[in-house]
This record gives sequence, structure tokens and C-alpha cells, in this order.
Amino acid sequence: MEYSATLPLSQLPYVYPAAPTSNKAYPFWPCNRRSSQPTRLHCNKMFVPGFGEASPEAKAAKNLHNFFTYIAVKIVAAQLESYNPEAYEELMDFLDRHSLNDGDKFCASMFRESSRHKNLALRIMEVRSAYCKNDFEWDNLKRLAFKMVTDSNTRLMKDYILETSSAETDK
Repeated sequence: MEYSATLPLSQLPYVYPAAPTSNKAYPFWPCNRRSSQPTRLHCNKMFVPGFGEASPEAKAAKNLHNFFTYIAVKIVAAQLESYNPEAYEELMDFLDRHSLNDGDKFCASMFRESSRHKNLALRIMEVRSAYCKNDFEWDNLKRLAFKMVTDSNTRLMKDYILETSSAETDK
């Protein structure tokens, strides 16, 4: 039998401290207080510490950029396999020797390998750009990310509540 419980946030276990009364104790507290309303915080966005050189969005964009290179290599390889087996073999040999973790480094290495590899690198960059601009479903990415976070949070909270409620009834 499955049980479901919904608790208001005030009844969940203590996890986060209350907002600080001054920023001295919490030097990285992102929001400023207005003196006329001492209990209300005024923030536009969350402050994310540890991303000094780039925002989380910039880090995600860099990962997507490298992922688009990976996708482009897969597309080009599939195309070459059917109409140019020799170029396909060259691409596969190059892939065995070079990592795809950094898309730009991969393409730069390919440019310097040979004139045939230069043409493959140009094709990969062309496909990467076209896929990013025309084929990648950005709205679907946002929807899936929201759904994954919501589903995961719900599942984790449900599991925690079931675990703690059964532990309390066992006492």
C-alpha cells in the first residue's frame, strides 16, 4: 500500500538558517535589506558562489557547446559511413587518438592534422552550428530540465518523509 503526505515547508526538518540580520556573519549573502522594511529581502536572482569567472549559465553553455561538437561528429560520421568510407575511417582513427571533451580543441587538432582532416573539421563545425541554430529543441530542453528537477525533488522529499515517518513509528 502506498501512502502520500504533503507537509507545509514550516513542518519540514530544519535545513536552512533564517535570513541573517547583518551581512557581517554571512559575507556572501546576496540580498540587500531596505531599512524601511527590515524583514523583507529584495533580490532579483539567486547568488551562486564559486562561479567567479563565469555564471552557471555560461558553464552550461560551454558544456552544450562541447555536446554540440559531439553531436556534429556523430552526424558527420553517419553521413560519411554511407557515402565516403575512406573519410569515415580517417575520422574514426582521429577519434581514437583525440578526446571529444573539448570541442574546440578537437576541431583545432583536426585542422592541423592534414588537408583532408581540415575539410572534416570544417564540416563538423558547419553541422555543429546548423544543429545548434536549427535543430536543437531549446524549449524542450527547458521543459525537460524543469520536469527533471521537479520530479527529482518530489521523489526525494517523498522518500525522506516515508523513511523518517517509518523510523519514528518504529520507536
